[in-house]
Amino acid sequence: MVNKEKIEEAVKLLLEGIGEDGSREGLKDTPERVARMYEEIFSGMEEDAGEHLSRTFTAENNEMIVEKDILFYSTCEHHLMPFYGKAHIAYIPDGKVVGISKLARTVEVFARRLQIQEKMTAQIADAVMEHLNPRGVMVLVEAEHMCMTMRGVKKPGSRTVTMVSRGVFEEDEKLKRTFLDLVK
Repeated sequence: MVNKEKIEEAVKLLLEGIGEDGSREGLKDTPERVARMYEEIFSGMEEDAGEHLSRTFTAENNEMIVEKDILFYSTCEHHLMPFYGKAHIAYIPDGKVVGISKLARTVEVFARRLQIQEKMTAQIADAVMEHLNPRGVMVLVEAEHMCMTMRGVKKPGSRTVTMVSRGVFEEDEKLKRTFLDLVK
């Protein structure tokens, strides 16, 4: 649970630490605004992806299902700066499918946490495997990290791509290639 009072105190100290006057007009409500924002952007810490993936439907289609270009925003746990991009998910059902919005909701659960992209990619794949029991799943995430864009090496436009495969996607190169072709 997000403790808004602690966040407000921390923001006041941060403003003081960078030499700002926290009582000036433009900043006096900033600690409260930041606390509300953190409550929203870190709401995935209290969520369970299983809630979204538990409502399934019987389906005779056991071919690949792809949900691509799922936009997400997350926060890097190393610098507390945003990273954002798109997630692409494919799975091969084994008699059960999930509503397509539930895959996007699953991405949101893991994106709305302090996170690293590599872990988030694996968490999404593992949640789909655990809750849908498909024959396989593949997740590809591409994101721009503000910690590389605004500071450090300052390379705007560079993207980090992570990919995780489980089940039949681990063994079948043709399935992997089909997925990658679909998300180009």
